[in-house]
Order: sequence, then C-alpha cells, then structure tokens
Amino acid sequence: MAPGPTASAASAAPSASGSPSAGPTRSGVPSSPPANPTGPPMLRPDASGPEVLALQRRLSDLGYWLGTPDSRYGSSTEHAVTAFQKAAGLGRDGVAGPATMSALDRATRPRPRAGSGNAIEVDLARQVVLLVVDGRTEWVLDASTGRVAGTTPTGRYGIFRQVDGYDPGPLGVLYRPKYFTGGVAVHGFPDVPPYAASHGCVRVTNAAMDWLWATGRTPIGRPVWVY
Repeated sequence: MAPGPTASAASAAPSASGSPSAGPTRSGVPSSPPANPTGPPMLRPDASGPEVLALQRRLSDLGYWLGTPDSRYGSSTEHAVTAFQKAAGLGRDGVAGPATMSALDRATRPRPRAGSGNAIEVDLARQVVLLVVDGRTEWVLDASTGRVAGTTPTGRYGIFRQVDGYDPGPLGVLYRPKYFTGGVAVHGFPDVPPYAASHGCVRVTNAAMDWLWATGRTPIGRPVWVY
C-alpha cells in the first residue's frame, strides 16, 4: 500500500476551485489568499466606456468644460483634463493617470479672483480661462496665451468688439474673436498646447469658442481680467 500524502503535500492540494488552498497560520486559522490590488484606471484619448463617462461627469461637476459627457475620450475631454492638471499643478499631458484621478477625487471648483459679478479671468500662470458668474467660477477652459512675456497684457479690460467668423488681424487670422484690448482677443484655434504659445491672444479650442458664442457667455462689455 502506497504511503499517504504528507502534511505539506496536503496543504498544497488544489481547492474545489482548482486553486491551491490557503495554508494554516501559526494560530491555526487559515490565511486569506493574497488580494489582487487594482489602482485607478489609466484613461487616455480614444478610450470609451463607463469609466470615461464617470471622468467626464466629475470634470463637469468641477466646472471643467468638455461639452456634453458622451463616454468618449475625445479632444474636448483631453483639454478638460489638461485644464484640470494645470489648475491642480500636475503634469500637463491630457491623460487621466493615477495622479490625476487621485487629485480629482479631492478637488474643488477653482476660485476666481473676482469676488462678485460676471467676468472672464485669464490666468497666465496656469494657462486657463475662468468664466465667472456672480463671483463664482462657472466654467474653466483650457487656454494658451502669449509665448513671449508681456505679449498678453495684464490688467482689467472689457470685450469691445467681436467678429462671428475668421478675422485677419495684426496677430494672425483669428476664429470668432472677442477683442478686449487693441488687437488682442479671446479666440478659437485648432492647436491649443498645454503651454503659452500664441502671439499674444488668448487661444481656446474652436469647439469651446463655438460654445461661447452659442451660449452668449462672453457678450460685448463683459469684463476681462488678465493676471
């Protein structure tokens, strides 16, 4: 008759599920199988699904404009993520990685400098535009201002002219510009990098500029504060 299995062999025998069963601890109580830790998902452009929808809703709740949440990680979502990264002092890559997702969990809506009233604030250090309503940030837009210091002038201004279309000017051909001092305007542009890159104007995406016009959020006379 063959000898029976030893205690060590028995402890390594498969369980009913086909996996090795947990061996007893020194206290005699079986230990739990090791957990499989999972961190926050890494979401990037071209992703889709419920995780992207949750990301979009969180960004929208915090005021980062991306249009209507649609479960697709398109250009507007990428720019909203970039705007959040700028405001939070994170690396600006438009990818919702672990650091960005963790920061989103504890983030609050950015506070404007204007304590009351309606205004457009251009934050040169963070490269974002704040749309302020009744002293509260309603929306945050990804932006790119003058790459040379001083070409986007700081100070308090107001929108005095607008062109619903392409407008050639001293700083280039601008898409649906809202001028606030001289030839400097908030305008749409196909390329809005995560750093200062314009000739002096305040670039936002064409999609964001279309939305500003459609919703009437930047009318003639609206104060503009650049700092």
